[in-house]
Amino acid sequence: MAASVREKQTAALKRMLNFNAPPLKNTSAEPVWKVLIYDRFGQDIISPLLSVKELRDMGITLHLLLHSDRDPIPDVPAIFFVMPTEENIDRICQDLRNQLYESYYLNFISAVSRSKLEDIASAALAANAVNQVTKVFDQYLNFITLEDDMFILSNQNKEHISYHAINKPDIMDTDMDGIMDKIVDSLFCFFVTLGAVPIIRCPRGNAAEMVAVKLDKKLRENLRDARNSLFTGDTMGTGQFSFQRPLFVLADRNLDLATPLHHTWTYQALIHDVLDFHLNRVSVEESQGLEASPAGARPKKKNQKSYDLTAADKFWQKHKGSPFPEVAEAVQEELDTYRAQEDEVKRLKSIMGLEGEDDGAISMLSDNTAKLTSAVSSLPELLEKKRLIDLHTNVATAVLDHIKSRKLDVYFEYEEKLMSKSTLDKSLLDIISDPDAGTAEDKMRLFLIYYITSQQPPSEADLEQYKKALVDAGCDLSSLNYIKQWKAFTKMAATPASYGSSGVKPMGLFSRVMNTGSQFVMEGVKNLVLKQHETDDYRYFDPKMLRGKYQNLVDYTKARQGKRVLYGCSELFNAAQFMKQLSQLGQK
Repeated sequence: MAASVREKQTAALKRMLNFNAPPLKNTSAEPVWKVLIYDRFGQDIISPLLSVKELRDMGITLHLLLHSDRDPIPDVPAIFFVMPTEENIDRICQDLRNQLYESYYLNFISAVSRSKLEDIASAALAANAVNQVTKVFDQYLNFITLEDDMFILSNQNKEHISYHAINKPDIMDTDMDGIMDKIVDSLFCFFVTLGAVPIIRCPRGNAAEMVAVKLDKKLRENLRDARNSLFTGDTMGTGQFSFQRPLFVLADRNLDLATPLHHTWTYQALIHDVLDFHLNRVSVEESQGLEASPAGARPKKKNQKSYDLTAADKFWQKHKGSPFPEVAEAVQEELDTYRAQEDEVKRLKSIMGLEGEDDGAISMLSDNTAKLTSAVSSLPELLEKKRLIDLHTNVATAVLDHIKSRKLDVYFEYEEKLMSKSTLDKSLLDIISDPDAGTAEDKMRLFLIYYITSQQPPSEADLEQYKKALVDAGCDLSSLNYIKQWKAFTKMAATPASYGSSGVKPMGLFSRVMNTGSQFVMEGVKNLVLKQHETDDYRYFDPKMLRGKYQNLVDYTKARQGKRVLYGCSELFNAAQFMKQLSQLGQK
């Protein structure tokens, strides 16, 4: 199987951190000690892929932000990993003048312009530091990989390329052009890292087509310059001569506005929806119990605890796409197994009289000694297992609190029925009016899904009744104003028929759910599995030709073995963040 995008981007970073030379494998030699200087963009790219320990193993003794106050370390080489912005170039020039480091390896996340290179050359000349600027590289790594086959385009300044930014009514052509250029730059970097020139398909007449046209042009221009092409030669490693080229399908978010609002039921998707989950790190509030005081019990201030959910976490890799009730059971099973192993160590100690016995008595019990030695040698593994169990117990408990307090199972079940056109067992108005069912935002999300997916919009009288119930529940109706305009503009009344069941069976909260759920946050990307008559209307681009949500995708791929689907998005928002953007658009 070809390397995943995560493996390819990680390999590119490791090469960069080894002074742009392939890292030597199985070498016992000490790494060259060096300093890593990055900006916020570089930090976001590195942090989901390389841990602090991995950086240290590659000789990074210190990693610092470019715009922080940094002391001179004159006998150490510095590796810079930054965007080629005016501000960053000025700071690099300042470092050269101040002679902060022994040598400078300048790595730009995106291609640096000739004029900015000249600025660096002038500064190096003026500071008499020309020999210290050892290498300058364009890394083409301007995207963030979160999963083996999942990436986002940016995290810093993501509002500049957001759904709101692209769809606001007063956007100027020049601004739109700038947004498209940013998206295309990141996509170009993605394909350079992948080492493949895609065939591009996209629907006509929206932002996806604008991106496709620009990306096609950028790829063509690079391929035309054979001497400097990024898709040929030995710089690409394996894959550049492959006859299997990726098909890149570009879709506009307007194709499906219901899915990002949908309440989800799988572990990773729920974490993304209800907790603070950002670049693979989740933050959970920990309740500290009660503190006795003369006036009675008073809750202590809650602590924020952060956890990294990484590829090395086997429980996470196995269960992130599982329905939540299965995850709760799996955590309990892991805990029981751990306790059994812990009890075995205690039992062996007890049999051998280790409580208070001297070493002589222990040495006589050779059989049990061997068992205990084995148990003790597995202690680090046991401790790591305990850490992961604690992590997932805390995270799952935090998710469960939201499910119970907001009745999220009711929302999930009802929305699934709306989107799959199943028979509804209760009225929408009852859920909106129930003060115990969810937050104002939950109710608004549910109503928007109903409005988006209904083939016939509700009558004016019904709509007024719904709006009154929503306002009484504390909802802000700005997002509905936008959805009404969007629906009228796109003439989507007939389209929602393509909403079908995601295959995740809604059952009682604690019942066993016997099915495989989604594998990534974009639960139920139903509309992306297109029918033949829809693809006929898609434009086709092949830059090589001469001429004058995440989850259902992963399940879909599994069903077609041998095919790999990579999922990317310009920004990864949860429902609350998307609602905020819709509300801003509705206020205009």
